[in-house]
Amino acid sequence: MSETTDVCPCGSGKKYADCCEAIIKGTIKAPTAEALMRARYTAYVKHEIDFIINSCEKGEKIAEIDRKATEDWSKNSTWHGLKILRTEPGKEPDTEIVEFEATYTQKGIRDVHHEIGGFKKINGEWFYSEGLIRPTTVVREGRKVGRNEPCPCGSGKKYKNCCGKNA
Repeated sequence: MSETTDVCPCGSGKKYADCCEAIIKGTIKAPTAEALMRARYTAYVKHEIDFIINSCEKGEKIAEIDRKATEDWSKNSTWHGLKILRTEPGKEPDTEIVEFEATYTQKGIRDVHHEIGGFKKINGEWFYSEGLIRPTTVVREGRKVGRNEPCPCGSGKKYKNCCGKNA
């Protein structure tokens, strides 16, 4: 199945070509903050790092996004789905709140990234502005790795000398 006929990862039920692709490729602007959030999630799934970075608000008081960390999270995770919990107007004009959960697995651990995202409309275009992470309980997929077993990250080291060093 080609990428243009695949169902969009954002959970809309639409084909990727009819949903987030045009926003990610820059053909159209996200019509709502929720549409931008869905496109950003899809960009993580499809490793469209430039879109993730370029869809963030920029300015003197805005923290720089860490490209390498973003790319690592995108590429080293198996993405399971996006759930939009709520959307509502922000406190300021041209702002919106999108609360969401993005479920993924990394290094054998399934996790839920639960965030209350702030979005701003600047010159007619939506941008991700800030986020408040809501902690969740991490649930391990599969059995627990023993201290003396090979590390699941693929380094070739024992788990206790690699990713389990500070666990």
